[in-house]
Amino acid sequence: VEMFVGVGAARVRDMFENAKKQAPCIVFIDEIDAVGRHRGAGMGGGNDEREQTLNQMLVEMDGFEANSGVIVIAATNRADVLDKALLRPGRFDRQVYVGLPDIRGREQILKVHMRKVPIGNDVDASVLARGTPGFSGADLANLVNE
Repeated sequence: VEMFVGVGAARVRDMFENAKKQAPCIVFIDEIDAVGRHRGAGMGGGNDEREQTLNQMLVEMDGFEANSGVIVIAATNRADVLDKALLRPGRFDRQVYVGLPDIRGREQILKVHMRKVPIGNDVDASVLARGTPGFSGADLANLVNE
């Protein structure tokens, strides 16, 4: 997100230009909702830059040739606020929903994060996993860090 905030459309142009030069490559945009919200969704002129950034992203994605060697993937936990133009064919037209981890997944995530911090011998990842239904990976990382 911070890659685009404050620099807008020029940064998007540069990113796609570099991606084409580096092809084959994958461009990953995390938290696409920060620039990909419905246009006109805010008050006043504060969203002009965000909208220009979004418009440039749409233009760049329309400019891709089939099999250009550049794949663009984006992630969000707020798909409901995305501008519909982002979801049109040829853009982000395929969606993969990644749900919350089950107990086994939570245990594995906890173990990964527990390797990075000093923990007591009595801390059991399987017990923590059983007590954290509904937690996301970020929630589990935060739990371990606390």
